[in-house]
Amino acid sequence: MFYCYSSKVTYLKAVILAGGFATRLRPLSCSRPKTLFPIVNKPLLQWIFEELANNDVKEVILAVNALTQFHIKQQKLPKCGLKIKYVIDPPKMPLGTAGPIKNAEKLVGHDEPFIVLNGDILTIINYKQLFNTHVNTDALATIALCKVDNPCRYGVVELEKDKRVKRFIEKPPEGQAPTNLINAGAYVLSPKVFDYIPKGKPCSIEREIFPLLTKEHKLFGHTFNDLWMDIGKPEEYLLTNKIILDGLALNKKIKTFKGAKVEMPIAIDKHVTVGKKTIVGPYVTLGRNVVLRDNVQIYNSIVFPDVEIGDNSIVNGAIIGEGAIIGKNVRVNNGCIISDQVKIRDNVNLTEDFAICPAKEVSETILKRNIIC
Repeated sequence: MFYCYSSKVTYLKAVILAGGFATRLRPLSCSRPKTLFPIVNKPLLQWIFEELANNDVKEVILAVNALTQFHIKQQKLPKCGLKIKYVIDPPKMPLGTAGPIKNAEKLVGHDEPFIVLNGDILTIINYKQLFNTHVNTDALATIALCKVDNPCRYGVVELEKDKRVKRFIEKPPEGQAPTNLINAGAYVLSPKVFDYIPKGKPCSIEREIFPLLTKEHKLFGHTFNDLWMDIGKPEEYLLTNKIILDGLALNKKIKTFKGAKVEMPIAIDKHVTVGKKTIVGPYVTLGRNVVLRDNVQIYNSIVFPDVEIGDNSIVNGAIIGEGAIIGKNVRVNNGCIISDQVKIRDNVNLTEDFAICPAKEVSETILKRNIIC
């Protein structure tokens, strides 16, 4: 099939791959897709929409499963001037990372190159520069690339001098990565790529399509040095919020509550109540309608909306899911994940790295790392 497109794109489209199940963020992801996890009280997908709109993208195609589509529509995110469409994975058959792109072929069309993004990455990329790198070469695909300390968790890229990809290795063994330059989960693809992806079958763009394009010398790289964060693990999710809080703190006034102590940086949503002698921060995000009773101490933590934390409780380095209720004199220690609608009774002490599935109740102290489901 022959495709013809102009280097001057007048209507830029982006496909967001958001059909994954966020297994590494369970049990918190049991009740929401990863792309709706709040980053400083704003869903990740909203951050992505804003960045795309700032780069003149006009239309977004969300490649999702049916449940994720339901959650996104329920959230009613600001569209930032974007036209939003959906393509749905077939029931009981996830299509991988390339299959959903093929699934979006009719909506994308064959006229012009388009952007593809992983929906679980928070990044600031100049998509215009990425696009220009693509159209100024004979690439079928151009990958945004960034440097990380441990590249073995990602697709590792070795470049030629002309930015052509010499090698693409998906998740090489420890110590065997040829560079620390990784696939940042953002691409520009030419429509001819559709010819490489089988229809209606699971297919990996990283393990099947990119290695093939590398052999054909049609895969190029575009390096960038701006913010790039993977929120795939709880500790990475906490770190991402911390980094964003540091950036926002430069231009934000200190929030005050009568009788309480606040240590910046923090982010506090609307209708939050903070009791007397309570200490909030540093590095705390409080969602809408959160209630902190008297003499609470909370540090380095993310608290989703509608949470209540009782008198004299201490939360440090934890993630508290939506609607959770934490009683009086409770200790929630580093690495704990309290899922949505969980209830922690008074005088309970939760050991480090403890996780509780949604809607469970804990009435006794837990001193061993475990997951209650």
